[in-house]
Amino acid sequence: MTDVTVDPDHAMKLREQAVDALIADGTITSPQVEVVLRKVPRHLFVPEASLEQAYSPYNAVITKRDKYGIDMSSVSAPQIQAMMLQQAEIGPGMKVVEVGSGGLNAAYLAELVGEAGEVVSVDIDPEVVARARHLLAANGYPQVKVVLGDADEGFRAHLSSEADAILVTAGAWDISWAWFEQLAEGGRLVVPLRMRGLTRSVALRRVGGHLVSSSALICGFVPMQGVAAHQERLLLVRGTDEIGLRFDDGLPADPSLLDNAVTTPRTEIWTGVEVGRTEPIDTLQLYLATLLPGFCIMAVDAELDTGLVAPNNRSFALAAVEGGNFAYLTTRRTPDDKSVEYGVHAFGPAGPAFADTVREHVRAWAREHRGGPGPHIAVYPAGTPDDQLPGGRVIDKKDSRITISWPPAATAAEDQVAQHHSTDGTGE
Repeated sequence: MTDVTVDPDHAMKLREQAVDALIADGTITSPQVEVVLRKVPRHLFVPEASLEQAYSPYNAVITKRDKYGIDMSSVSAPQIQAMMLQQAEIGPGMKVVEVGSGGLNAAYLAELVGEAGEVVSVDIDPEVVARARHLLAANGYPQVKVVLGDADEGFRAHLSSEADAILVTAGAWDISWAWFEQLAEGGRLVVPLRMRGLTRSVALRRVGGHLVSSSALICGFVPMQGVAAHQERLLLVRGTDEIGLRFDDGLPADPSLLDNAVTTPRTEIWTGVEVGRTEPIDTLQLYLATLLPGFCIMAVDAELDTGLVAPNNRSFALAAVEGGNFAYLTTRRTPDDKSVEYGVHAFGPAGPAFADTVREHVRAWAREHRGGPGPHIAVYPAGTPDDQLPGGRVIDKKDSRITISWPPAATAAEDQVAQHHSTDGTGE
């Protein structure tokens, strides 16, 4: 941390500008969240950052890296914090648990619950816990309990009763059943949940023996540590490091079937689906992840790139595998340069047919779900029988079974959820 004197008037001005920007872009819609973001001096919780960095609306501040330079802890961007606080619907007197400490978000929570509420912040890293305790005490929030421990094992001992809300601020591959058991009936869990390699901030409500979603918004987070950590599996298509396919739920049954896929000619077809360069495409990503059994993320090593594959984003391309075939999504600019059109490239003995399958899924998304609210997500305990699950894609985790289903177009029109930040079609 640094000890730099700052101009409080300048800090206030930048804070007001950041909040104004998030109101203007539609991120902040809650008056309560607006109030706390204007009130809490964000820069005091990120002393290693400049004022401009602290109050950048869309950028996180990295607070810890490992010896390899990989991000270990961060303070999320104001846009992400405001989004998740609104998803959690925090109110006065509530008992709230934060999984993943930093200090700032716990201060926001303390303001929202007021004197009658409780806030417990849990983190597995002693350095992060020490930092959060220091910053919260130094800035007027000594009532927040900052606990050292693995939140995957629960936190009931630190609350007077079940939690009304749990806010997870680290990327989670699974939903610990300890969180569910310690969440009050009707309580809300907001978690950056990784599903098939894609992370969404999912707002879930406890309804009896399971959780049901109300929104799933695009986000990115430092991954969780401890027993809940989960590594993706990497498949090298050519036997070199040039083309890698990342699978979130295990490799294909017989990866060797892909050994000769790239020796076949590349099939290239276009979908006719055009999207504006700033139109949200997060539902397309999750739709393909739901519908394609062999969904994965393709990355190409820039230093080894021979041009064999040509995604528009070499570090993140939506892809899928089917037997000895694989395909990926790409885009090309429209003649007016205002939009991009989605296309599919495929390899393998049945590459043309597989490319056509992927194309039809893209077209179905455009017809039925584009601009809609996204999927219905439900979470059940691991071991729940299939006949007790709703329809849709089932993703089995260690502690949970997650189902993803898509409402018909008519339902989507009635149930639309505002999507805030978008991409230009190049990746998550």
